[in-house]
Amino acid sequence: MTPRTPRPSRAERKYRIATAFQRRINPVLRRLPLQTVLETTGRVSGLPRRTPVGGRRTGDSFWLVSEFGERSQYVRNIQADPRVRVRLRGRWHTGTAHLLPDDDPVARLRALPRFNSAAVRALGAGLLTVRVDLDD
Repeated sequence: MTPRTPRPSRAERKYRIATAFQRRINPVLRRLPLQTVLETTGRVSGLPRRTPVGGRRTGDSFWLVSEFGERSQYVRNIQADPRVRVRLRGRWHTGTAHLLPDDDPVARLRALPRFNSAAVRALGAGLLTVRVDLDD
């Protein structure tokens, strides 16, 4: 008798579905000129990695919520190198990203664009707030 493989948790299933969807849609989204894009440096390759994100600029900061917290590849890249670029309305801005585990990501989502916030809430498990302090 072979041992039965345990069924993945609901959070794990959501993660797998979301990442499979993002692998297909992100290459299209990052080409759209007005799509907000976060560019990190790959922690292994050292190459630029661009991820479409939703968020909002408030003064000299850009705020977003990662739907999978520290499991998100761009969050892992930020942990290795917090220097990032953000494309807002077609213009690139450099900055330094900060992971804010003590911030309330659900409350933060209420201040961010509704469409993206709804998607993050629906797909997310282990939300994490990220603030990018923009240089310009």
